[in-house]
Amino acid sequence: MDEHTDGGRAAVGPEAAGDPPLVGRDAELARVLRAADVPSPDPVLLLLGEPGTGKSALLERAVRRAPAAGTRVLRAEGSEPEKGLPFAALHQLLRPSAAEWDGLELAGERREVLRAVLAARPVAADGGVMAAGVAVLELLSALGGRCPLLVVVDDAQWCDRASLEVLSFVARRLAGEPVTMLFAARPADTLPVLGPRAAALTLGPLDAAASDRLLDLRPDRPVGRLRARILAQAAGNPLALTELARTATADAAGAAGPLPLAAHLERIHAAPLGALPAAARRALLRLAALEPADSPAAPAAVLADAGDAVWAAAEQAGLVRRTGGGPRFGHPLLRSAVYHAAPFDARREAHLALAGLLGEEPDRRAWHLAAATALPDAAVSAELERTVGPARRRGGHAAAAEALHRAAELAPDRADGARLLVAAAEEAVLTGDLARVEDLAAAVRARTDDPSLLADTAALVGRLAALTVRHSVVFARLADAAEELCLVRPDTALDLLADAVVVRFYCGRDVQRRRIEDLLRRLPEDPSRDWLRTWVRAVCDPFADRAELLGVLPWMAAEARRRPDRLAALGVMAWLLDETPLAVRAFDEAFDRWGSRGPLPDGLGGAAAWSYVDQGRWERARQAVARSAALAAATGLDHAVSCAAAVDAMVLAHQGDTAAARARAAEALALVDPLESRSVTVYARRALGAADLAEGNFEAAYDRLRTVFTAEGAPVHYHASCPALAELAAAAARSGRRAEAAVVVERCARGLGDGASPRLRALVSRARGLLAGAEDAAEAHFRAALADPVLEHWPFELARTRLDFAEWLRRRRRIAEARAPLGEALETFRRLGARPWAERARAEARAAGLGGMDRQPDALARLSPQQQEIVRLAARGLTNREIGEKLFLSPRTVGSHLYRSFPKLGITARSQLRDLVEKTATAPVRRP
Repeated sequence: MDEHTDGGRAAVGPEAAGDPPLVGRDAELARVLRAADVPSPDPVLLLLGEPGTGKSALLERAVRRAPAAGTRVLRAEGSEPEKGLPFAALHQLLRPSAAEWDGLELAGERREVLRAVLAARPVAADGGVMAAGVAVLELLSALGGRCPLLVVVDDAQWCDRASLEVLSFVARRLAGEPVTMLFAARPADTLPVLGPRAAALTLGPLDAAASDRLLDLRPDRPVGRLRARILAQAAGNPLALTELARTATADAAGAAGPLPLAAHLERIHAAPLGALPAAARRALLRLAALEPADSPAAPAAVLADAGDAVWAAAEQAGLVRRTGGGPRFGHPLLRSAVYHAAPFDARREAHLALAGLLGEEPDRRAWHLAAATALPDAAVSAELERTVGPARRRGGHAAAAEALHRAAELAPDRADGARLLVAAAEEAVLTGDLARVEDLAAAVRARTDDPSLLADTAALVGRLAALTVRHSVVFARLADAAEELCLVRPDTALDLLADAVVVRFYCGRDVQRRRIEDLLRRLPEDPSRDWLRTWVRAVCDPFADRAELLGVLPWMAAEARRRPDRLAALGVMAWLLDETPLAVRAFDEAFDRWGSRGPLPDGLGGAAAWSYVDQGRWERARQAVARSAALAAATGLDHAVSCAAAVDAMVLAHQGDTAAARARAAEALALVDPLESRSVTVYARRALGAADLAEGNFEAAYDRLRTVFTAEGAPVHYHASCPALAELAAAAARSGRRAEAAVVVERCARGLGDGASPRLRALVSRARGLLAGAEDAAEAHFRAALADPVLEHWPFELARTRLDFAEWLRRRRRIAEARAPLGEALETFRRLGARPWAERARAEARAAGLGGMDRQPDALARLSPQQQEIVRLAARGLTNREIGEKLFLSPRTVGSHLYRSFPKLGITARSQLRDLVEKTATAPVRRP
């Protein structure tokens, strides 16, 4: 097999019951298994792929499955040393059946030809390949007559020519035979034509999601910048992913050049270098020293610098391919082998040559100069520092952090190096890579004892540590550091408290609230710190002084617009105070300003998603957490991953996809300790309760929702629990547990007191209406729950209240009064895509004899929620790129959605969208 190490299993995960999983190859595996069935729709199938793409693994799966289907397997494997031996591959294929030949109905001359092949004797000149082909075809047909036959040939590019010609002869004549042939070969190698019935299946690189899954299957799964480098260098090749993950270390992640290989793989891949002229080896080393961040024109410059004869020799050796963009290595592992097989002096010369070629790209020139520098060098360090801006624009915060770290390593002055390391940590924080930030912090501590720099570093580590699941430990570390700095460095102490209060929200422990309030009292008053001090108070306990906090919210919003880096924090505070419209506006503006740089760099970024959930923008909510979840998964920030899963679970439950909702909620709960991460635990349990309610399983829903309150009826989490009161009451009212639920509702209502928001007061009123025994009291509570116009900002909750009230009215035969709330609830459920609730509203309308209450379907109703949002943004005149930046989609994906939407909308041009959307928005509601 051509996958040198674990090659046949390069795309295979860990052993499970039955066959091991093949990562990212579901479609290809299905195609191979269909072809392996006898009779087969593809009696001859050729698998094509670069080394390490999983060809051998797919063949092995077909071979292992064959006996269960009653199919016999004959197999051969090409071998480069045997490529010149005639019939070497046929010898492997035929030898296992030789003892049976005398019992088969074969012509005598056919047996002689087969025995000549097996004995490596020359086949008669008048027969040659034709005679061997006829004999093998007759043999396979006879064997297939006893049971179906599968012929498997791996590494066909290394089979001898005579065997391939015979097998090609056979392959073109398999019509009607109980025989299937599977071949695997590299795509660049020429094989004899297998005939018109031969189908080809090309294995490309794994996509990003499959590459991530393959790395996650490793017991020591890489994270952070090491993971990013492995993914970039492997380019989706399963073998490269596996081998680089096995051998690369965190220290290697910051080194120049590609990641190294294990010694034996380096020897295998570098072996062809010895036969090349020195000029070819130098050119290949320069090509290997190029980084993905270098200009796309750089390979062409290297090509021109070396000359055609040099690259022809390298191409003939199978090391490179020449394309329109310049030379490229034929396999990701070749680059590593070429680079690390060279001594440092040769690598230094290569980097200096590349620095000369990249003179118009100062950040890349500086990087290659640094790679060529082994000792501290103030000039190179300064040049690297000057190019941080271009590096950030080209490669994001990770590239900027890398440049600053390397500049620190080359700085002769220790204080200057420590300053650069802190700057690198500031950039690294925005990548979400906690391990990277902690490594940089350790380097700062090793370089300096400057209390200012050490305090800044501690704050940076705390900012990301809040997103792990070690909340109690992290909180104590942050609070202790803040306490030490309260008087000597109050600004840094307040920054540390801002991180600590995020942990307080996640963990939800009351002792943490008291510690933060105590530390805030110790901090000296200073108007310059009022904004952040107020924010910490709001996150710590949003309902204790809600009226006072609302009074300063307009000032905080104005300040945030002058300091856009505070917009997301403003959104967090507004969301916690149930000022959802302001929260959504702040988050929208924050996303717009942050643009394509990645997920919002705030510890409570999940608040954006919950704001969108509250406002009924469910697809937007899932998009808001999708990118941050991917980043968090790659960097080991399990709490952020679990938060995203909980958001997904809630939206899926509301939409009626209950199985998926339960799966996502289970993922969220599996990642956290319920005592350490009360917020996510409560959200996930609420999502499970929502799934039960969507299915009408009220007893299960009550049991789930009851767990978000303590045995005494107090909220498990000071902010996340109380919005579940109405759902708890809805489940209790339909499962005979009104009295128990009433205790919880009243206990929480007393705890909220005057600090309750209009939203929470409405939810408490709805809960009381559902649980009330007296009819007059129930009606009063329902009307109170619907009275405040501000409740329109929580459309799903408002629609649920309207539906509950309409059901209450219908049961009392007040049909006419039920019509309006029922119609409004149905319209909202349909608009949001809340399928189970829309169906429940329709059933209620049918029970009341109120047919025809559905709104006339508008054109947008035929689109998915995401397509609807894309269409609305396009109607406002936004370009595909602008829409993509808002929704975290590529412009191509946006264009694809619009292309598929136009026929459903009955339009042919983008210019028609505005009129169509306006007509949809003003279409009347049809009433009976």
